[in-house]
Amino acid sequence: MSAAGAVRDFPLPDLGEGLADAEVVRWLVAPGDAVAVDQPVAEVETAKAVVEVPCPYAGRVTALHGAEGDVIAVGSPLVSVDTAASDRRAGPRVPGAVVPEARSDGPAEPGGGGDGAAPGGSGSGAVLVGYGTSEGGRRRRTGRVLAPDGPGTTASGAPSASPARPGGRTPVVSPLVRRIAREHGVDVTALTGSGGGGLVLRRDVEAVLAYRRGARDAARGADTAPPKAAAPDRAERGDERVALRGARRAAADRFSRSRREIPEATVWVDADAGGLLAVRAALNAADPERPVSLLALLARFCVAGLRRFPALNSRVDSERSEIVRLARVNLGFAARTPRGLVVPVAHDAHAMTTRELSAALRGLTDSARAGTLAPADLTGGTFTVNNYGVFGVDGSAAIINHPEAAILGMGRIVKRPWVVDDELAVRPVTELTLAFDHRVCDGEEAGGFLRFVADLVERPELLLGEV
Repeated sequence: MSAAGAVRDFPLPDLGEGLADAEVVRWLVAPGDAVAVDQPVAEVETAKAVVEVPCPYAGRVTALHGAEGDVIAVGSPLVSVDTAASDRRAGPRVPGAVVPEARSDGPAEPGGGGDGAAPGGSGSGAVLVGYGTSEGGRRRRTGRVLAPDGPGTTASGAPSASPARPGGRTPVVSPLVRRIAREHGVDVTALTGSGGGGLVLRRDVEAVLAYRRGARDAARGADTAPPKAAAPDRAERGDERVALRGARRAAADRFSRSRREIPEATVWVDADAGGLLAVRAALNAADPERPVSLLALLARFCVAGLRRFPALNSRVDSERSEIVRLARVNLGFAARTPRGLVVPVAHDAHAMTTRELSAALRGLTDSARAGTLAPADLTGGTFTVNNYGVFGVDGSAAIINHPEAAILGMGRIVKRPWVVDDELAVRPVTELTLAFDHRVCDGEEAGGFLRFVADLVERPELLLGEV
């Protein structure tokens, strides 16, 4: 028999970026299994990537709170562990555990009072939002810890206020949460966060907004809870509902925000792709073991173009009314996966050779399709390139990947009539399209960038002058 109170629920921690939930992809333990400190217990898919979640204390698993495919909210129990079954000392760190990077909105202590540490006082080596590491590296988070059932309410049903946090900052994980609260006039200092250590999450702000809407409807005499109509049988209506989860939900949110916030404009040009195809054939013949893709060549041309036209490698800081021109080129590109569209990022693309860049794009694509990208591989992009010619289309008015300032795409390469030295010829032609944030530059600079890239597509040897 376990000692009273020895069974502890390990709640799903916030895996960064203020994500509200995660889908269980695969359980790595079963009830009855012994677990050591920092041993991964589940693979979960967030809106960013598939990651392993390490348990911050040792013992024996008594329950799994969900099946594979279930979506679990941050702060809800993930597994239950009987800590009395361990030797009450910190277990060894399991080699190969994937540990998400912690956010730094506020210091943390394990689980707000010991739940995040191994029995006996030695801390978990895992770095999770709301969970500490070791005693030496542990930092305290201000704000109280909530009961497992989430934020409290007042007698009127309004979200309850948190106690004062003397000398400390209200723990809000995501800048997005702060922005939503600011836009809707919500005072986050008056909220009780439902995340670990009192973290104020997006759902906490949305709960306040939902309560306000309900109060307004009640004041107007509106029926806020209409009777639920009987849903017709799916076979009769022929409809299908597909949940927006993981990468698909993240992409939907990003696209919507881009359309709301970025005043984009689009320019395009046709280019003779004969030179592009010739240089790729020459490079691959010279070194078949390290092939170069068309996307890699286009990406290399874009990097050279961004050196000449740095305004396209920037972002807008709306809070400070500033345009931030970025020194590094972190190149994003669209990749299709079984889980939906993702945009992996080749960091420091400006420092890579053409073959290195091609290898980086290929490796990130393979990882994306296998679902093994790290969260860092999906963030930090400064410019996006896309080869939508693989879909058999000539052009596309692409959506800018917020908060970047531009995206360039290439359509399919097809044989078309083309004038060469005043003579009509049949040439392989492609369409290049650039969507750009009109706040960072005007059409002259955007057109100059696009024309420069098109010139390199037609005559890749011009790149030698840019090296």
